[in-house]
Amino acid sequence: MELIKRYQVRGVPGEVNRVQFDGRTVDFWIPRGDTQHLLIAHDGQNVFDGKTSTHRRSTWEMAQTAIRVSEHLGITPPAIIAVFHSSSKQDQHGRGNDLSPQRFFQEDVVVNSANVVKADLAQLRGDQYLNMIFDQIVPEILSAYELEIPVSNRAMIGSSMGALSTLYAGIQRPDQMSALLALSPHWTIGGNRLVERTIEELPSPGTHKIWMSRGTKSLDADYKPFQEYADRLMKEKGYRIGHDFVTKVYEKSSHNERSWASYLDQVMKFWLNN
Repeated sequence: MELIKRYQVRGVPGEVNRVQFDGRTVDFWIPRGDTQHLLIAHDGQNVFDGKTSTHRRSTWEMAQTAIRVSEHLGITPPAIIAVFHSSSKQDQHGRGNDLSPQRFFQEDVVVNSANVVKADLAQLRGDQYLNMIFDQIVPEILSAYELEIPVSNRAMIGSSMGALSTLYAGIQRPDQMSALLALSPHWTIGGNRLVERTIEELPSPGTHKIWMSRGTKSLDADYKPFQEYADRLMKEKGYRIGHDFVTKVYEKSSHNERSWASYLDQVMKFWLNN
């Protein structure tokens, strides 16, 4: 773990650390006090720093929301580890390769994208990406700050392809977290078969809390039939809405950080309110 810099975010006490792990950039924030919770976030560019965010300096304002919700619940806010995707001018498909449910696409889920050919599927690195998070990034940061956070208090969060990666992490590495927070899952990239594979292989009810949500504008409008199918399969699997599974539709909400940030407090409450 190599330190790049430390910086401050308005409304967030202390500093955010920016580090690299073998070329992978990670931002993380450790709250003051004895935190007992950990949130692992995809698309780290958009979590804390408006200078690296994708859209008009809009971020998730994740730490600010975590602080507010935690104060309401009377607990110390969670530590937040935000993992950057690897898209760049040199690797324009880096994000999709990182956040892909790799095994599904390489087995029987057809990618619904005209510019993806079979040879591209060999370049997917969704499994490698998750292994790096759980085998290297998380352990090293927790060790460096002498944090002992039980798996029962760890969650992963992501939006769009990050939401797919979050659910896939619950399948590939179910012993690494107990809550999967998936905002605007990008079901359209694999259609009903992607929904089926994901729900079929999710952990059985009783071990994990799962959040899914979507808006009604832009890309999110296309998710309606797939998310409704996912909701039905989740119920059939035995998940109970309002208990270990929440599914939400946010009218007029769109597919961007501002929209996801607007209801992030509800996501946090679902996770943190045991």
